[in-house]
Amino acid sequence: MSSRYRSLSRQFRETVRGLRGDGRGWVLVAVAIGWAFTLGMRFIIPTLLPQIESTFHISDALAGLAITTLWIGYALMQFPAGVLVNRLGERTLLTASLCLSGVSMLVLGVAPIFGVFFVGSAAYGLASGLYGPSRGTVLSRTFTRNAGAAFGVTLAIGSLGSAFLPNVAATVVAAVGWRAILAGLAVPFFVMAALAWRVVPERSNAADGSSADGDANADADAVSDGGESATVPDFRELLGTLSDRSILLATLSVAILLFVYQGITAFLPSYLQTKGLSQGTAALLFGFMFVTGAASQIVAGSAADRLGIKPVLLVVTAVGVVAPIALTLVSGTIALVVVVGILGTRMAVNAVTNAYIVGALPDHIEGSAWGFIRTGFFLVGSLGSTFVGFFADANRFDLAFVILGALSAVALGLYALLPSE
Repeated sequence: MSSRYRSLSRQFRETVRGLRGDGRGWVLVAVAIGWAFTLGMRFIIPTLLPQIESTFHISDALAGLAITTLWIGYALMQFPAGVLVNRLGERTLLTASLCLSGVSMLVLGVAPIFGVFFVGSAAYGLASGLYGPSRGTVLSRTFTRNAGAAFGVTLAIGSLGSAFLPNVAATVVAAVGWRAILAGLAVPFFVMAALAWRVVPERSNAADGSSADGDANADADAVSDGGESATVPDFRELLGTLSDRSILLATLSVAILLFVYQGITAFLPSYLQTKGLSQGTAALLFGFMFVTGAASQIVAGSAADRLGIKPVLLVVTAVGVVAPIALTLVSGTIALVVVVGILGTRMAVNAVTNAYIVGALPDHIEGSAWGFIRTGFFLVGSLGSTFVGFFADANRFDLAFVILGALSAVALGLYALLPSE
C-alpha cells in the first residue's frame, strides 16, 4: 500500500513539474485554489444541512430545492460567461466571480429568513457561474500540450477543497454556528480575487499568438478585432457544435453524470447519518470521497493524455455505476469508508471530459460554445438534489441511489459510442 502511495506521489510531482515555467505555475495556482473555494463552498451546505434545516424549520425537499437553485444559477450563467470570455477575458471574469461569490457568502451568513437564504444561494450560483467557462478556456490556452493534466490538477485541488472545507465546518459548527462559517468564507474569496487579478494574464496576451507554450492561436484576430467572436455568436452556430457526434455524446453523458453527482453529494452526509454515523464522522467520510476524487482526477487526466480519453472514461464510469448501488448494500464504518472512497473516483470523469469537449470546440467560438454546453448539462445536473430530496422525505434513500446507479449505466453506454481516437 505504501509503495502505491509513493507511486501516486511521484506521478503527482512529475505532473506538476510539467505544468510549470513561463508564469504558468502561478496561473495554475490561482485558478486551482480559487476553484477549491468555489467548489468547496457548495459542499459545505450539505454538511451543515441539519443546522440550517433546524434554524429555518424546512424539510429535506425544500433544502434540496435551495441547492438546486444554486446549481440552476450556476448553469444559467455559463452561456453569458462564455460569451463574456471573448469580450472581457479570463482575468476579469475570474476576479469578478470570486468577488461576487464573497459578497453572496455574506448574504447567506446573515440571512434572517429562509427566503433570503434562498436568494443568497441563487446569487452564489450566478456569481460562481462566471468561474467555470473562464477557468476552462484559460487552462486550455495556457497548457496547450498538456491540458488533460492541467484540468486534472485543477479539479483535484477543487476536490481537496471540497474535502477540507466541509470537515472544518462540521468540526467548528457547534462552537461558532453555521452563520459564522458561511460569512467567514467571504474573506478567502476576496483574497483569491486579488491573486487572480495579479497573475492571470489578459486574454489579448494569449490571443496574439504568445501562449505559454509558444503556439500561435488561429483566432487571435477574431478575438481582438471586435468582430463576430467578440459579440454574441450566431445561436445556430452554437447548436451546430452539437452536430459533432463526439461533442454531443460527451455532453449527454456529462449531463447524466452531473445529475447523479449532484444527487449524491447534496445528501450523502445526511444519508450516512441514517446508517448510524455521527455528523462529524459522516463529514469525514464525505471529505474522504473528495480526497479519492482528487487522486483519481490527477491519475485520469495524465492517463488520458498518454492512453487516450475513451478507455479512461469507460473504466471510471463503470466504477461509478457500481458504487452508488453498493452504498445501499453495506453497513458499518469500515465498509462505508471503502465504498465512499470508490464512489469518489467517479469525479475523474469531469477532468477528462472537460478537456475533451473544450479541445474539440472551434477556436473562434470556444468560450461561448463551452458556456452554452455547460449551461445545458448543469441545468440537467441541478435537478439531482431536488430528486433525491423528495426520496429522502419519503425515507426511500436506498431507492434513489439505485436509480442514480442505473442512470450512470446509461452514461456508460453513451461513452461506449464515442469514436475511437
